[in-house]
Amino acid sequence: MAEPLKAKKSFPKKAKNGLAPKIKKKQSLSTSTKAKTSNNQASGIPKPVANRMARRIAILTGIPTVTGMCVFIASYLAVSKGIADIPPVLTLITSAICFLIGLLGLSFGMLSASWEDTPGSLLGLENVQPNIKRMRDAFKLDQQNKT
Repeated sequence: MAEPLKAKKSFPKKAKNGLAPKIKKKQSLSTSTKAKTSNNQASGIPKPVANRMARRIAILTGIPTVTGMCVFIASYLAVSKGIADIPPVLTLITSAICFLIGLLGLSFGMLSASWEDTPGSLLGLENVQPNIKRMRDAFKLDQQNKT
């Protein structure tokens, strides 16, 4: 009885030392990409300001988002244990409000961070107006550079 034909396995050719040759990856940037990278670094957000923004965003977005998820869990537990009869629409609306507050917290966290050497106040309300002006100026400058 004849054996079925087996497909040949193809492996990379081995070098003289018995190891497969390493494949070199092409890692080069065009000059225009390098120029854009250096320009972005020069006009980007300073690291201390970015850290302040990240902290504010984590708090102002994280807390409402976690609360929105906890609403689902609490609602499920209350209904499944027979503690309360909560309509699904109420659960959905409550969690949606929490997620919306988290979205607003994302924007406020970016706009309320101080660009000065000092961190600013706890809420950062005094920084919102100047940061909106900075954002508008950056968009205007970007539009002028494109044309």
